[in-house]
Amino acid sequence: MALPDTFDKLKELLAQDQFEVLLDEENKEEKQEIRLVYLMNDAVESFLVFHEARLTGEYRKEYEGELVSSLSEKEKDEIPGPRYVLVVHQGETVVTVFFEALSLEVNCYDYGEVGHFWMKGWEYLRLLEYRLAILRDKRDYLGESFCSREEVALSELTAFPPLNYCCYPSVSKEYIVPREEPWTPNKEALAVMEGMAEKVGDRSFLFWLGIYRRFSFCFLARFLANRLHKNAHAPLVDLLAERLKAAAALYPRRFFPEMEGRLALAEKRRQFLEAQGIHADIIREEPFTTARDSIEGKVYVMRWKKSGTSRKVVVEEIKEN
Repeated sequence: MALPDTFDKLKELLAQDQFEVLLDEENKEEKQEIRLVYLMNDAVESFLVFHEARLTGEYRKEYEGELVSSLSEKEKDEIPGPRYVLVVHQGETVVTVFFEALSLEVNCYDYGEVGHFWMKGWEYLRLLEYRLAILRDKRDYLGESFCSREEVALSELTAFPPLNYCCYPSVSKEYIVPREEPWTPNKEALAVMEGMAEKVGDRSFLFWLGIYRRFSFCFLARFLANRLHKNAHAPLVDLLAERLKAAAALYPRRFFPEMEGRLALAEKRRQFLEAQGIHADIIREEPFTTARDSIEGKVYVMRWKKSGTSRKVVVEEIKEN
C-alpha cells in the first residue's frame, strides 16, 4: 500500500545507515521493482518498493559502514525522465536509483511458535522476550495499524524489566539493540501484568507488582524475574504465552516444504511425550521468505519438567534420518 510517510521511512532508514536492496541482478539495467529491506524479523517482512526503477553504479551488498545519501525530485515542467533520483554513497562507491514511485510492502506472519535457542537457561522465558521484542519492533517501525489491539497491549511488556532483555535476553549482549531506560517499567506494562496476575489468581505476584510499581528498583526487577520461573507462578507465564500465541495466529504461517518432514516427526514426538504426561511444545526456526537468508530452517521439541520449585525445559532438535 502507498502511505504518505513512505519517504519519511526511507529517510529514517538511510539515517540509520541501512541500505539493503533486492533486485534482479541479471536484468538490473532494465526497469523493475526494487525492494529495499525495511524491517525483517519473524513477525514481519517489510520493504520499501521503488517502482519502475533502475539501479546504476556499484552496489556493495556486504557494506556496513556510514552512508551519505541525497534524494531529488524533478519538477513537472522538466524534461521527461525518472521522477525521483536517490544517490547513496557506500564509502568510496556510489549507487544511484532512478524511480517513479515509492510504496511500502508489508507481509505479517504467525510468530507464536517461532523462536531461537541462542541463549541457555530458562529458554521458555527467553522465547517470550524474543516474541515480545519483535512484536514491539513491528509496532514501532510500522505503526499500530499493523497490530491488533491485543498486540498493542502485549507489546508494552518490552517495558517490563523482569521479562525484557534486562533479565531474560534472547541474544548475547553484542546483538542487543538497547532501548531508552530499559530498567524503567511503564504503567501500561505493569497494568498488563497485573491484569494477567488477577486473571489467574496469583495474589503473591500481584503483591510484589504493587511494591514494584511504587519502587522500581533494579533489584526488585531481578526478584520478580526470579519469581517468573517458579512453579507457583506457572499459570501466569502460561497465560502470557497463550495470549501471544493467539495474537500471532491472526497471521499466516510461512511455509517451507523442506521443513514439513521434520514438523511431522516433531508432532509424533510431542504426542508421545504427552501420552506420558509430559507437556511439550514445537518450536520452529525459520528463514525469511522474500529475502532468503543464511538461516537454515530448524524444528525443535521443547519439553517441560519440574526441578524443585522451578520449571525448566529440555530442548531437542528434530532431524530427519
